[in-house]
Amino acid sequence: MAETNFIKMAATSVLWVLILLFMVAPNCYGRRTRISKKELEIHEHLKKFNKPPLKSIKSPDGDIIDCVHISNQPAFDHPLLQNHKIQLRPNNHPEGLLRKNEAVITNSISQLWQLKGNCPEGTIPVRRTKRSDVIRASSIKNYGKKKKKKHKVSAKFSAPNTLITLTGHQHAIAYVEGDEYYGAKATMNVWGPDIQQPNEFSLSQLWILAGSFASDLNSIEAGWQVSPDLYGDNNTRLFTYWTSDAYESTGCYNLLCSGFVQINNEIALGATIFPISSYHGSQYDIDILVWKDPDESNWWMQFGDDHVIGYWPGFLFSYLTESASMIEWGGEVVNSESDGEHTTTQMGSGHFPQEGFGKASYFRNIQIVDSNNNFRLPTDLSIFTEQPKCYDAHLGNSGPWGTYFYYGGPGRNPNCP
Repeated sequence: MAETNFIKMAATSVLWVLILLFMVAPNCYGRRTRISKKELEIHEHLKKFNKPPLKSIKSPDGDIIDCVHISNQPAFDHPLLQNHKIQLRPNNHPEGLLRKNEAVITNSISQLWQLKGNCPEGTIPVRRTKRSDVIRASSIKNYGKKKKKKHKVSAKFSAPNTLITLTGHQHAIAYVEGDEYYGAKATMNVWGPDIQQPNEFSLSQLWILAGSFASDLNSIEAGWQVSPDLYGDNNTRLFTYWTSDAYESTGCYNLLCSGFVQINNEIALGATIFPISSYHGSQYDIDILVWKDPDESNWWMQFGDDHVIGYWPGFLFSYLTESASMIEWGGEVVNSESDGEHTTTQMGSGHFPQEGFGKASYFRNIQIVDSNNNFRLPTDLSIFTEQPKCYDAHLGNSGPWGTYFYYGGPGRNPNCP
């Protein structure tokens, strides 16, 4: 196996040398064609993103999932992780977990690439970055990062100070603030919302927040998203994001920069979720849990009941080295406001919350983690949305679903021009 991998790596290196020689060799007129600076930058970025795999899996959706040795993952490009000892499991797990009602939701959910194989122990699955992925970005340097947004205060709504209405971004969320939070959990159903333009996206996630959005926001985010600009298609994908400076220069999606340490060999960040919910049909949902290990101060992520994905080392953050000051759950879309009309990009299922189960999107069994590492129900849960006639949210509470809310909408409609 080692000899085969060495041969593959050597062949790849030789191929790149030949490509570079070809691009600087004299053409038929005796002039030299030099490789462009952009092409060299793309090549260097692809080398950084795509670590040598021990095995590769071709997913039915066209993705290539590389099984990369756990010690060779992108996290360890970070200068403070050069000699990091991987924590293979959390020291503590939150207690008192409220189980989801299996009588209501019985459909299993997975990732599409898993139909074609699996990654061996000691590796992690990494979605391979393609040249076309990098080219789609606004700039090579910003690939995998959120675009910095300008603030625009809403006159209609009293928003939390970290959710000032952002130019082009709209939300339908539930949130808590004013306490110390050490994690959050929820179950959310998964949809495939329509996206009007490639530079728009639609996502559903939870946010772990501390600091000020204007300058030094610390944020950990996890959920599902449809983002043609990032992935090159309209598939619904599992994703994470983090930043320690309000999206200015730190952090990224998934594993597209150093930071997040993955330990799981079964779940690929950025990979397609399969299957997804259908209107008035089968419903599929996922559990997301993010919590702080009180011993190591790392923030861990769990997908489903038993897939502990990995952790964000505590030193990546400033405020989140202690605790979060706000938790949010819900949906977000980009509205490019082309020609003055509201986008038709859907949030969630694309239907309003009042349509209910089987038709609207939901978050249920919403919980926070307290300073004793115990789950508890959130108190004083509030709703925020910029334009409820475009996207809305409605709170509820019931036995098996605990604290929940429906959310979403179609975007442009007769009441949302």
